[in-house]
Amino acid sequence: MKIVFIIDQVYLHGGIERVLSIKANYLASLPDYEIHILTTEQKNTLPCYEFSNAIIFQDLEVNYKRNKSYFHPVNLFKLPRHIYKTKSTIKRIKPDVIIVCSHSVDTYFVPFINKKIPKVKEFHYSKFIEKDKREKPSLFKKLFFKYTDYVESKYDKLIILNKDESKYYKTANTVIIPNPLTFYPDSVSQLTKNRIITAGRIAHVKGYDILIDIWRIINNKQKDWKLDIYGDGDSDYVHKLQNKIDKYGLQDSITLKGATSIIQKEMLNASIFVMTSHNECFPLVLLEAQACGLPIVSFDCPFGPRNIINVENGILIPHYNKKVFADQLLKLMNNKEQLKLKGENARKNSSKYKLETVMNLWEKMFNDLSIK
Repeated sequence: MKIVFIIDQVYLHGGIERVLSIKANYLASLPDYEIHILTTEQKNTLPCYEFSNAIIFQDLEVNYKRNKSYFHPVNLFKLPRHIYKTKSTIKRIKPDVIIVCSHSVDTYFVPFINKKIPKVKEFHYSKFIEKDKREKPSLFKKLFFKYTDYVESKYDKLIILNKDESKYYKTANTVIIPNPLTFYPDSVSQLTKNRIITAGRIAHVKGYDILIDIWRIINNKQKDWKLDIYGDGDSDYVHKLQNKIDKYGLQDSITLKGATSIIQKEMLNASIFVMTSHNECFPLVLLEAQACGLPIVSFDCPFGPRNIINVENGILIPHYNKKVFADQLLKLMNNKEQLKLKGENARKNSSKYKLETVMNLWEKMFNDLSIK
């Protein structure tokens, strides 16, 4: 079976790119699959994650200006060529299924080209972010959402990551397939280090500024624990976070660690994972933390954490309640019995998302589409 994955690029670190590498490598290892990855702006750079040599890459070299809107004339001018090159490349490959991974221009025209080939669209963000704009739309947004709903109806399947997301879709073609675990270590954290970590893209949506406020409350009561924040991203936001740490005098207890390629090792050397995002869809990093045996304390933000965390393996905090977050985190930090129990249950929960289990769902969908 020939599968074509369409994505803008795979040279930047990100959740979509990471999950694609895991899925594509797994499928490429199977005898009956031929995997192609079609990019639009790889810019002659190497992938940032490891991909199997069996995977066939092709870059269309469309190279949109990423610092401008896709509606900007300089990008709209590139669209006809993008459509033509995509259509002709797919015609040459003759895939059995096409999967659009990233939410870029391809999303809006792929269902209408090479119409006999089944098309699948993956959603890696929560449509909760559209809620307010859909309820009180401008004329432009009203027309835009009408068009996006129409486009989504033309895909054979829409892949969403959790059941809560289904209410945001107007069509009946959604399928729930969660992200697979990227690793499942043989050993787990001993939960003996006075160290808490978090990891993710350094961006406003992750709420790290809120986490610093929470840590200030904790540090006023208990000073023998450390918080490490892993990730890179918006340099202005990084600067803002460091200024806040300095202002609160927390330089000795909070460290912005930057990106790491050994997050598994760092998780195994921590005792708790925390998340303070404004919204999430299905954060892979939470599964990774659970696989390492870490209990998680997280805001109950829309809508990812509640589909991974429960009272047995972690603590969900009412969204934006910093005091409750600090109080509950302090209690867990000082209750070794609960720490151990929640860590054991976290590990058990993560096993439901092992790679083979999740990829069986993908293979079933491929087979269903091929006999449609």
